[in-house]
Amino acid sequence: METSHMANKVKAVLIGGTGYGGAEILRRLLFHPNVEVVRITAVDNIGKKVGDVHFNLAGLTDLTFQEMPPAQAVAGADVAFLAMPHKTTAKVVLDIINSGVRIVDLSGDFRLRDAASYAKYYGVEHPAPQMLTDGTFTYGMPELNREAIRKARYIASPGCFATTIALGLLPLAKAGLLSGPIHTVAATGSSGSGANPQITTHHPLRAANLRTYKPLEHQHIPEILQTLRIAGGKEDMSLEFVPVSAPLPRGIFSTSFAEVPASVTQEQLTAAWKSAFANEPFIRIVGGGRQPEVVGVSGSNYVEVGFTLGPVTGNTRRVVCFSALDNLVKGGAGQSIQSFNVMMGWDERLTLAEPGLWP
Repeated sequence: METSHMANKVKAVLIGGTGYGGAEILRRLLFHPNVEVVRITAVDNIGKKVGDVHFNLAGLTDLTFQEMPPAQAVAGADVAFLAMPHKTTAKVVLDIINSGVRIVDLSGDFRLRDAASYAKYYGVEHPAPQMLTDGTFTYGMPELNREAIRKARYIASPGCFATTIALGLLPLAKAGLLSGPIHTVAATGSSGSGANPQITTHHPLRAANLRTYKPLEHQHIPEILQTLRIAGGKEDMSLEFVPVSAPLPRGIFSTSFAEVPASVTQEQLTAAWKSAFANEPFIRIVGGGRQPEVVGVSGSNYVEVGFTLGPVTGNTRRVVCFSALDNLVKGGAGQSIQSFNVMMGWDERLTLAEPGLWP
C-alpha cells in the first residue's frame, strides 16, 4: 500500500477485527485517503495476517491480528473503531475513554439513553449507566443527527435493523405523522449473525429456509422508538417487530405498517419523503413502478426507501413503508465510517461512494 504522507494521516486502531464487521471496516479504511490503520486487535486468529482471515484483503496490508489490553491498543492512535459484541464493548470503552482517543462503537452498548431499557433488552445491567443518560456518545445516524456528529468525539453507530426500519419510517416521523402502533417485519442476511458458524447460519439449513427469531422482543426495538421520537414521532408510538432470517448472505429488507389521517394524500407523502432525504448522499427514493430491493444496495452504503398509501378506512389510511440496505455496510461498518468522516469534517462519502455489485 501507499505509505507516503502517512505522518499526516489520522491513525486508526480496530479493536475486534476478525468478524465480518471488522472485515468491512478494513475494506474501507485501508483505502481511505486520510487514514492509516496502525493496529488491529482480536481475541482469536492471533498472529495471522489480515489476508489469512479475510481472504478478500490478502496482499493489501502486512498488519496482523494482535492480542493486547485496550489501553495499550489505543496508544498513539487518534481514533478507535470498536467491532465487538454487545456487553463486551462497554468494558473496553471504560478502559480507553480517558485516553484522549476518539471512539466509533459498532455495538449496542451506548445507543440507548435509558439504562432500564438496556437492562431489559440486553439482559445485563449497564456498567456505566450515567454514560447513557449524559450524552457521552452521539448516535451516529447522519440522516438524523449530522450536526451533533460534527461536534462529537464518541459515536454510537446504529444497529442494522434499527437503521433500516428507522430510515424507512423517518419521513413520517419528520412530518409529524407517525403515531400509534407500528407493525414491522424485516428479513436479514446470515452475515448479521457474525462470522462464527452456528446452526442458524449453516448453509444447508439457511439457504432454503425462512425463520423468525426474537419476535416482539428484539433488542433494536427501543433504539428504533428512541430514534423516531427524536425525529418527530409521537410519544404514543409503539412498535411490534418480527425479525426474519432470510436465505441470503447480505442485506435487510423491512416492511413497516403505520396509520395516518384519512386526509393525507399521495402528494403529501411524496413531498415528505423528498423533504426528509433532500441532499442525502446515500438515500435513494425508489420510483418508476418498483419498490426497494436488496439487490440494488448489497455491498454498498446506499439505502433504498419507498412507500405505498392505502385506501381510506374510516378516519385513517395505512402507509406501508419499505426500506432495504446492506447490513454490513450502511447497517454497520459503512455507516460507522460515514459518521467518522462527518466527525472529522471530511466528505462523508470517502471510501463509500461506489455502488454495489450488479447482479
